[in-house]
Amino acid sequence: MDPRVHEHAEVLVDWSARIDAGDDVVVSVGPDAHDLAVAVAEQVGERGASLLSTYDSGEVDRAHRLAVGDVPEPEHERALFEAADVYLRLGGGRNTSATADVPAETRRAVREAHAAVREARYDTRWVSTVHPTRSLAQQANMSYAAYRDFVYDAVLRDWESLADEMAVLKDRLDAGSEVRLVGPGTDLAMSIEGRTAVNSAASVAYDSHNLPSGEVFTAPADTEGEVTFDVPMTLQGQSVRDVTLRFEEGEVVAHDAAEGANVIGDILDTDAGARRLGELGIGMNRGIDRFTDNILFDEKMGDTVHLALGRAYDACLPEGEAGNDSTVHVDMITDVSEDSRMEIDGEVVQRNGTFAWEDGFEA
Repeated sequence: MDPRVHEHAEVLVDWSARIDAGDDVVVSVGPDAHDLAVAVAEQVGERGASLLSTYDSGEVDRAHRLAVGDVPEPEHERALFEAADVYLRLGGGRNTSATADVPAETRRAVREAHAAVREARYDTRWVSTVHPTRSLAQQANMSYAAYRDFVYDAVLRDWESLADEMAVLKDRLDAGSEVRLVGPGTDLAMSIEGRTAVNSAASVAYDSHNLPSGEVFTAPADTEGEVTFDVPMTLQGQSVRDVTLRFEEGEVVAHDAAEGANVIGDILDTDAGARRLGELGIGMNRGIDRFTDNILFDEKMGDTVHLALGRAYDACLPEGEAGNDSTVHVDMITDVSEDSRMEIDGEVVQRNGTFAWEDGFEA
């Protein structure tokens, strides 16, 4: 076994999920994430925590969703998460488009039926990661060996040092009232008044739930203008490219795409909250140096900004305030490495991917 698998497991258990003796841990294992699951199980056992593993297959999900008819609320699954302290998702499927032919209305019904399950899962110390697989390497147009190197370069970081770097941007966002993004096909203004940015350093101690991570994100409101997402991606198992959204009074009023416009339309029609933004995220992980058609990596890449339609995270909101609510949270990415700038309250804090406090910044 590649020794980096054990390093990945150790970072996940100790830095990301902060697992300790007595914790009840649920681990969801993708079909090709077996090696990582074995390494994680060993780490969990060494720390004196209990372990329950479940099987996470897109093909299994597809079979059930196409056959079930009316989707019942999975109360047994909710009970599982309500009893858990930690939830780890180890992604690693065999077909990244396994659920592509599940109808949009069925997807919506499943999301609605799982609303209470999601809330119970979010109440755990949950972390999502992926094991490098051949299917993900193929989706990224990379050899398997090169893809493994790519994944571990992104995951096996000095997370404490990166957290210190990202704290500079968090402080700027926390003190700000408005963010403006300007670039090719983009001129978008968002309020961040009263919001708290999350320094997403791949640990629940930072309100961060992805490994790898390496972004700073907040929950915008009152969005106005137009944005173009020029980074291709796969959404709901289908290819989507060059998406444009136009916002008025905080809501999407028009959309288009060079490919996959129907997918975006289905997402927007999910519920009222799906037409509003739940997240503004700025990628800062320089260990991710190329797009791979995997949102877990692509949205963390330096020189990118992503926006999510749908649910806002409570960690960004003042206590007692409800943010944008939706059964979806769908990220889309724009490349800001050229002809782009980000302003906070009129001050340029990033130009062409370089922050004001970094070498090479051009005011």
